Amino acid sequence: MINEQTSYKEPFRGKTVIVTGGANGIGQSIAIAFAAGHARVVIADIDEAAGMALERSLNDGGGDSDGGALFIRADVSEPESIHSMIARAASGSANGTIDILVNNAGIAGFKPLHELRLEEWDKVLNTNLRGAFVCSREASRFMTEGGSIINIASTRALMSEPGSEAYAASKGGMLALTHAMAMSLAEQKVSVNAILPGWIHTGDPETLRDIDHSQHPSGRVGKPEDIARACLYLGHPANRFITGQQLVIDGGMTRKMIYED
Repeated sequence: MINEQTSYKEPFRGKTVIVTGGANGIGQSIAIAFAAGHARVVIADIDEAAGMALERSLNDGGGDSDGGALFIRADVSEPESIHSMIARAASGSANGTIDILVNNAGIAGFKPLHELRLEEWDKVLNTNLRGAFVCSREASRFMTEGGSIINIASTRALMSEPGSEAYAASKGGMLALTHAMAMSLAEQKVSVNAILPGWIHTGDPETLRDIDHSQHPSGRVGKPEDIARACLYLGHPANRFITGQQLVIDGGMTRKMIYED
């Protein structure tokens, strides 16, 4: 039972949050959101220039942060890189703990089925799925006071277009991994949930057409902030009754029945 009133008002103050793939796009928005909530945010990414720039921005007060930010270069397709990142993240926290892990890092690798090489398949699966597994396994060792793991999957785990076999398989695997880990980590009071983004535009909004927006039941294409707000909700300690679940954030597109004229 959470009794302290401050835990509702400032639930992330003093907490350590790891965001993989946190230097750009959706991950960057997630990192900024947790930093604005006064968390200590660890930005794990292979993009050193973008990661260091975000660290400086957050530590200089960008995004209304006062929790502090740390960039750690990490390649989630390499287990040793993950081990090093997790250990460093935990060692710098106040109690040697990790409180929230957002498994956001991923690559697409779309390619026609008969042209998809095994090494390309392995690269996508090792980054998206194995990376999430290793990050979760290692980070959960430091979730000694409970915690939250949030897996960023995709609506492509539920529906597909040609050439998406590796990506769809990796994201579908993340959904199964989510409910399996929710059971395995229940005794540790660690909630594990998945977010399935639809079309989330991370580039220049001026490049979007009217039809891009109007085809969504919500009336617009998604923004990175839509995913970040969901991470804040699932990461909130008062919401740990929610576990093993899948939250689709796609403006209603996977529920839309489409007929060709």
